[in-house]
Amino acid sequence: MSIDLVAERREALVAAARTAMGTAYAPYSGFHVGAALLFEDGAIVTGANVENASYGLSLCAETVACSIAAHAGRRGGLLAVAVSGGAGGRADAAISPCGRCRQVLNELAALGGTDPLVICTSAKETVEMRLSALLPNAFGPANLA
Repeated sequence: MSIDLVAERREALVAAARTAMGTAYAPYSGFHVGAALLFEDGAIVTGANVENASYGLSLCAETVACSIAAHAGRRGGLLAVAVSGGAGGRADAAISPCGRCRQVLNELAALGGTDPLVICTSAKETVEMRLSALLPNAFGPANLA
């Protein structure tokens, strides 16, 4: 399935990620991240990172967004993901999802058989790639069959 986002959908997705970044709870690192997921029906689900004093219990923005989507009953249909983040809430450089988030995104995408576009954006640059390029040879539901 080819995923070419029209400019208006891309702009709305990126704006949602940047808005979500503003809701991050990052008192320890000061690194705020927002993520936005675009689904086939046009819905956008957002999340922000949530830190914990026990650092290993912190949640990344992409994982929060996927959890919110799953809670809402979304099982597949993921078309695109936008991620924005930076120190002090300033998106100075384009960041990509960490390894754990790539795996969580892959699980959601695999449920609908999609290979979502991942848009990593900052105030100065945008980098786009498919999830399969970020997580080649991914482990997923099909590996358990």
